[in-house]
Amino acid sequence: MQKYNWNYPTTMWVGENRINDIAIACKILGITKPLLVTDKGLVDSDILKNTLSILKIQNITTKLYSNIVGNPTGKNVSEGVESFKINNCNGVIAFGGGSGLDVGKAVAFMSGQTLPIWDFEDKGDNWTKANSDKIAPIIAVPTTAGTGSETGRASVILNEKTGVKNIIFHPKFLPSIVILDPVLTIGLPPKLTAATGMDALAHNLEAYCAPNYHPMADGIALEGISLINNWLIKAFKNGTNLEARKNMLTAASMGSTAFQKGLGAIHSLSHPVNALNNVHHGLSNAIFMPYVLTFNKDFIEQKIIKICKHIELKDISFDGFINWVLNLRKELNIPHKLSEIVKEKDMQLNQLSKMALEDPSTATNPKRLTEEDIKLMYLHSMSGKLFN
Repeated sequence: MQKYNWNYPTTMWVGENRINDIAIACKILGITKPLLVTDKGLVDSDILKNTLSILKIQNITTKLYSNIVGNPTGKNVSEGVESFKINNCNGVIAFGGGSGLDVGKAVAFMSGQTLPIWDFEDKGDNWTKANSDKIAPIIAVPTTAGTGSETGRASVILNEKTGVKNIIFHPKFLPSIVILDPVLTIGLPPKLTAATGMDALAHNLEAYCAPNYHPMADGIALEGISLINNWLIKAFKNGTNLEARKNMLTAASMGSTAFQKGLGAIHSLSHPVNALNNVHHGLSNAIFMPYVLTFNKDFIEQKIIKICKHIELKDISFDGFINWVLNLRKELNIPHKLSEIVKEKDMQLNQLSKMALEDPSTATNPKRLTEEDIKLMYLHSMSGKLFN
């Protein structure tokens, strides 16, 4: 009988205005001088200024690092580590969307390492090379509801030299305290609400369909999909709906928790396109979703029918679920074809297919994949034709 290792999340503080407790979180973890890591787009935001003010009132001196791009790079991490060391910081507040959270976690991790970050790629037992005693404590504060990086034990970082997005893993990447405050997501524009929401759906959906044995992850994924079904459109249409925002934050964290079971070709196809064409990860996941699902149909149909029952679709069938995905994307103004956002001349099909095949997510796709399979899925996503 095969053996499995299961891991579950951390302390999570959920609710309206929980950001007011950020100083308490620092004190619990012994963080006296945090480096707050976020992206450029949030530097001048009211939510960041308010957070820094709360920390200042509690006499917690906070340094800021924000030179982060949408698909974060190794340079972003090394710059963050340099700032962490120069300022004698002793903890990290990872604040923002997936890029800010991923870099923040990686900075806390790399602040105590001597090996290059790429030596800790999520392959085999690479993570055991790390000095586990010198990883700084992490507080995660997501301001988008998609990646779920706040409950993840890895960061996705682009290696500028190879052009490949690497998954960097260590169990202590998992933040010690997570603050899920829906107020922080109110300003998220509808377009990003849609893309990040579909990212959360992709995580829950692929985790549920992954072939590994993990009933607890399955249960979390099913309920995550249900929350998204009930609340994503409401959050998209009315960004000030705090109940919708709270439930989408929760669904995102659930997706990241569940996908320790595995992901699949939605992510395999996305990562290379994100790296080479600078496409938003949630958007690419949303576009690839129906093409991958229909490609995998023979291996996931019964699971998809269970999802249909759980979210109470009228049409309890594989086709009924595909129509639900297509209608959801349409309501969210998500393009149906990859060619609507990436020109055919910019599609390096052979390189993309090779990169996707080597992506760690490929190993847990329900159907075993070849490079030709992946190339075919890319072609279908460009033309808009689903698999029969």
